[in-house]
Amino acid sequence: MEVMEAVKTRRAIRSYKNQPIPEDALAKVLEAARLAPSASNRQEYKFILVKDPALRKALVPICYGQLHVGQAPVVLVGCATNPGQRYASVDVAIAMDHITLVAKSLGLGTCWIGAFSEAKVKQLLGIPESVGVVCLMTIGIPAKDGFMQSRKSHEELFVENKWQD
Repeated sequence: MEVMEAVKTRRAIRSYKNQPIPEDALAKVLEAARLAPSASNRQEYKFILVKDPALRKALVPICYGQLHVGQAPVVLVGCATNPGQRYASVDVAIAMDHITLVAKSLGLGTCWIGAFSEAKVKQLLGIPESVGVVCLMTIGIPAKDGFMQSRKSHEELFVENKWQD
């Protein structure tokens, strides 16, 4: 699948098959994150792959009842190891976005999780206080397709040279 096709067809997946992710596919997805660009190439992040079913289920209430968090075979927790660094969250987001596109190209589904209690995620997974939890992402084999959300027009999003209303 070409990159633009993955961009056009990627959807948030909130229903997963009860199947593990093939190890070769998971390795490719993680490699996409490893190769992602970061500020000054510092890669000041770490990702926790939550595969344990009990831990995934424990994340559901911490993610305010999002059931697909407990259903996906992998929940990836994106952490900024130097959250005071200006672009720490952006760097994690870039790596996570690489994951979404490679996952889509391999027939996997993902869903960004931005609604969660950072303190409770840290407590559950033993993440040090000095580390920031930026986002979580479910990864798995889709049980059903997601749906396309509406998007603003090109004219609404892009202006040339200077700000225009």
